[in-house]
Amino acid sequence: MTTAIAILNYNGAALLQQFLPSVLEHSENAKVYVIDNASTDDSLAVLAEAFPTVTAIALAENTGYAGGYNKGLQQIDADVVCLLNSDIKTTSDWLLPISAFLETHPEVAMVQPKIKDLAKPDHFEYAGAAGGYLDIMGLPYCRGRVGRKCEKDSGQYDTNAQVTWASGACLVVRKSVFDALGGFDASFFMHFEEIDLCLRAQAKGHQVWAIGNSEVYHKGASSLAQDNPRKLYYNIRNSLLTYTKTLPLASLLWVYAVRAAFDTTLTLFYMVQLKFDHVHAIMRAYDAFFAHCRTAFSQRSFLRNPLKRFSVLLGF
Repeated sequence: MTTAIAILNYNGAALLQQFLPSVLEHSENAKVYVIDNASTDDSLAVLAEAFPTVTAIALAENTGYAGGYNKGLQQIDADVVCLLNSDIKTTSDWLLPISAFLETHPEVAMVQPKIKDLAKPDHFEYAGAAGGYLDIMGLPYCRGRVGRKCEKDSGQYDTNAQVTWASGACLVVRKSVFDALGGFDASFFMHFEEIDLCLRAQAKGHQVWAIGNSEVYHKGASSLAQDNPRKLYYNIRNSLLTYTKTLPLASLLWVYAVRAAFDTTLTLFYMVQLKFDHVHAIMRAYDAFFAHCRTAFSQRSFLRNPLKRFSVLLGF
C-alpha cells in the first residue's frame, strides 16, 4: 500500500518552514506533496530552496480547500493519501498505526489520528480532536471536544473507534474512494467539506474511524479565526447543503426546523452584541443555501441518518 501526504498551501511560506521539517522527519515511508493554491507569497521558492524532496503542485487559481484538493489529488498516484493542514506538527511513527489499520480493514475508507493542541499539548484541539459526530441538531462535536471546550488527553480515547466524520486537518483517505465519490464538493470552497465527504462515503458502505495510538499537533486558526464571520457563513451554508444531500426526509425536515430556530437565536445574540458582520454572515448563508437548495436536493443519492441523541448546547 503506497501512501502520499498532500499539504494544501495558500500564502503559507512561514508555516511550511515551521512544520514541513517534522512531516519529512516522521513520514519517511510516504511521498510528500505541497499543493499550492495560487499563492502570491514566496511559498514555491521556499519549497524549491529548502525542501527539494517535496513535490510541488502549482495550481493556477485559488479554489479553496475543496477545489484545491480536488485538482491537486488528480496529479497524485497513491493508494492512500493523507490530507494534512500546513500547520500540523507530526510525531514519531504517527503513520504506522494508520497504515496498519487500513491494511487490515478494507471496509474503512477514511481515518484520522488524535489531533492535539500545539499550544497546549496535553489537550485535544478544536479541529477534530479524537474523531467527530453530529448531534440531534446537526451540529458537529468530537470525542474530546464539545462546543469550544476541549478535554485534556488522559488516555481516554487511546482505543480505535468508528466515528461519523474525520477531521480535514489530518484526513487519511483511500484514493480510490475519494475518486469514486467525485472528491469534495467544490462549491463548498472551505469548511464542512470533510463531513460531507464522510457522510457520502458511509452511504456507499464505507466506514470512518479515529485511530487512538497515533497523534499529531495542530496550531489551528491559521486560515480563519474561530469567530470570523466568513467562517460562520461557510459553516452554516455548507452544513445545510450537506444535510439536504444526505439526510432522509424526516430527519432533514427536523434539522431544518431546529437549525432555523437555533440560527435565529444566534442572530439575535449577535445583534445584542452589536456584531453586525456576524448577523450579515448568517443572513447571507441562508440566502446562498436557498439559492443552491434545489441543486443539493437533486443530489440526494447518499442518504443515511448520522444524528446522535445529544445536544452540543449542553457544552456551552
